[in-house]
Amino acid sequence: MTLTERLRESVRACFTGLWIESHEHHDALLEIQQLCSQEGWQLATWDIDQGLVGPGAVADSATDPLSAIRALSPLAQPEGTTLLVLQNFHRFLQSAEVVQTLSRQILAGKQNRTFVVVLAPVVTIPVELEKLFLVLEHELPGRDQLAEIARGIGTEEGDLPSGGELDTLLDAASGLTRYEAEGAFSLSLVRQGRITPDTVWELKTQALRKSGLMSLYRGEESFDSLGGLAALKAFCRRSLLHPRAQTKPKGVLLLGVPGTGKSAFAKALGKETGRPTLCLDIGALMGSLVGQTEQNIRQALRIADAMTPCVLFIDEVEKALSGVSGTGDSGVSSRLFGSLLTWMNDHTSDVYLVATCNDISRLPPEFSRAERFDGIFFLNLPGRGEREAIWRLYIEQFGLDPDQRPADEQWTGAEIRACCRLAALLDLPLVQAAQNVVPVAVTAADSVDRLRNWASGRCLSADQPGIYTAGASPKTSRRKIAPSTN
Repeated sequence: MTLTERLRESVRACFTGLWIESHEHHDALLEIQQLCSQEGWQLATWDIDQGLVGPGAVADSATDPLSAIRALSPLAQPEGTTLLVLQNFHRFLQSAEVVQTLSRQILAGKQNRTFVVVLAPVVTIPVELEKLFLVLEHELPGRDQLAEIARGIGTEEGDLPSGGELDTLLDAASGLTRYEAEGAFSLSLVRQGRITPDTVWELKTQALRKSGLMSLYRGEESFDSLGGLAALKAFCRRSLLHPRAQTKPKGVLLLGVPGTGKSAFAKALGKETGRPTLCLDIGALMGSLVGQTEQNIRQALRIADAMTPCVLFIDEVEKALSGVSGTGDSGVSSRLFGSLLTWMNDHTSDVYLVATCNDISRLPPEFSRAERFDGIFFLNLPGRGEREAIWRLYIEQFGLDPDQRPADEQWTGAEIRACCRLAALLDLPLVQAAQNVVPVAVTAADSVDRLRNWASGRCLSADQPGIYTAGASPKTSRRKIAPSTN
């Protein structure tokens, strides 16, 4: 429902205290004015700069919020309806006198059909007024409205893309306010001579920086830059590029030995599927004030929902959620974890979650249960074929001699890359550079063996093709991984 529809039914139901959450006051006011004109309602507005505008304005209302509230009752009509819109009034609700006056006015409005409408970007209602306000949300513009804004900016032939490129542009603009979308389209037209998604994503990156909760990864790596992981690549490409109409993909949990390409895969997935990759650092969500952490996770997930379609990447999730037992932090980690689980289960937006994990034993079992993810993949140490592909990739990238190869038994992809990078950096043969590389399968052999034993028969293999079949049950679609497989 639109703001106009919700406001109309709320006024008819005589909710005399209304709180509209909006970052676009100008557009919200236009909708309210149009509704009042259609319904024959009387409208007055107030802000700290202009004071009371409308019938019954008083001289000192610009600096006195109490005068604005008290001016509403005299505006009441015997057979009519009067609305008073208070812009950014949440700034004045720390005053006990303002809160008391507002409470009395909302209750009195039931008798004379006068309505208090607070228009603010956040919902911060004092406990004394919580039961008196109905909260309405001013929705961000949808695709049709974004397309209308783009057509208003790109008026010349060739300014506006068409077909699939237009869909990509509207996907990129999803989550922007009307003001932000207009600015992004105009900047793109000035900079490139036509409206393109690249400039829109640049503006979105700045929005993420202002929030400080997430970062936007826009790398050039694709699946071609990753050796192996054939089944994982096929699974994610198929679920994201060819999904069924009645369902949306949820995401994958990547479990594996450190250095096997979990993070690199998550970042390459966005480029491969044409989606931006949002990196969520749960440690950055932790706040020093009571309730700040919970508010941060909710805001971060709202941003992810608004930026659909996208890939949401959480790296080393077991470390981020290590305090879910609730001991030592007053239950903050548990509440953060609960908010994340609720979102994973209930969100309907096209956000594809990719979480990586090195130690599954530190994760609560409810995080990896069915329907949290589309699949749980185990990234084992690369086999001989995968190692060959990784060596070819990095030898070509660093311009090295392919004939000199060290023994690479139990090496991960990260260790192969490190060897090639050191050989190029120090101008050494690969065999000598390999002396500076100690495989994690040697330094942490017990942990690696324990992880591979756990994954045996419980996870999908990321390397072996053909291990899943559409429509197959979980039992038949999973392939057992022997602990000794390389």
